Amino acid sequence: MDFEMIMRELEALGKERTKKIYISNGAHEPLFGVATGNMKPIARKIKINQPLAEQLYATGNYDAMYFAGVIADPNAMTKADFERWMDTAYFYMLSDFVVAVTLAEADIAQEVADHWIASDEELRMSAGWSCYCWLLGNRPDHEFSESKIASMLQTVKNTIHDSPERAKYAMNHFIYTVGTSYLPLHDKAVEMAKAVGPVEVQKDKAKSKFLNASENIQKAVVKGQLGFKRKHVRC
Repeated sequence: MDFEMIMRELEALGKERTKKIYISNGAHEPLFGVATGNMKPIARKIKINQPLAEQLYATGNYDAMYFAGVIADPNAMTKADFERWMDTAYFYMLSDFVVAVTLAEADIAQEVADHWIASDEELRMSAGWSCYCWLLGNRPDHEFSESKIASMLQTVKNTIHDSPERAKYAMNHFIYTVGTSYLPLHDKAVEMAKAVGPVEVQKDKAKSKFLNASENIQKAVVKGQLGFKRKHVRC
């Protein structure tokens, strides 16, 4: 399948209802409104194809950009490539669920994610923290420095309440992920989650929302989900 064929297939799979959901979360035109599960048959035909992924990502079409992440070759991408992708990731579903997910399968994942976390740019911060969530939820515990992850938990405790909105979501999820998927620091994550307490988001809405990593970790404990690891990061 070439670029034009893929775009036609994606357009045919688009649904107005799905499109409205994506727009309500921050997407804008151009987009078709394709449910991500419906992309799998096309992905199976193409497998990994970085040149096609680059063409699709460059369209600015949300569905094409998402599909680009599915067929990308993460280890063929350089730091500059990931920065370029982030430059046009205009809302969190691209930064956290396309770019961060793709980065999580690259050998340079931690290096790039560290840089983004320190950037003070909302979506880069969000992508950096999210990347660590994908990493911790997939890779063996021994691949991570316990002291580094502990230091990151401390950073979250110290800064989450004053961080940008999307970074708050990702940082809160980072505490939860350490607490459920990184067993060496489960107790530390529980302690930090309690210290952080509820995190307020959506303050600009009529009713704000509170994130609570402590409650979610406890739910995971009850369900016997400690040590959870995904087989694959990308669908």
